[in-house]
Order: sequence, then structure tokens, then C-alpha cells
Amino acid sequence: MTKDACKKLVIDIISDIAPDEDLSGIKPEIRLRDQLQLDSMDFLDIVMELRKRHCIEVPEADYGHLASLESCAEYLTPKFPDSAKA
Repeated sequence: MTKDACKKLVIDIISDIAPDEDLSGIKPEIRLRDQLQLDSMDFLDIVMELRKRHCIEVPEADYGHLASLESCAEYLTPKFPDSAKA
């Protein structure tokens, strides 16, 4: 999986969790919570969806790695089995 594909995957999850959010102008390097109206429950929903849809476990100690779209891609991309091929 590429970093861009990983970013799209995260945006898709956010759009399901917070369908009223405008995700078209998300800046990859800025914290998601600073750009969107996401609360802690929404954030936990993102983590749960990553586990449910893609079998990716994110330990609580690593939640900070999911702060921005860019940091999500940096953290999550290597966790996909096909990322070594991408």
C-alpha cells in the first residue's frame, strides 16, 4: 500500500464516522482534530475501524501517531502486508 492510498483509506473511515464533515480541504500535515470536529469517541472509532476493516491494531501508546493525515500514513503504511511491494 502506498502512503497516498493509506491517506485515502483514513479519509474514507472518517467520512463514514463523521459524514457531515467536509473532508475536501484536509491538509495532511495539520492535526486532524484541529481541522475537523472530531472528539475522542470519533478518534476511537477510527482506531476500531482500522482493526475491523484492515486487522490493524493500534496500541493506545501509539495513538499520537494518528494525529495528522501525514502521520497516519507514515505509521500505518508499513502495517499493511503488501506495503513492502509498493
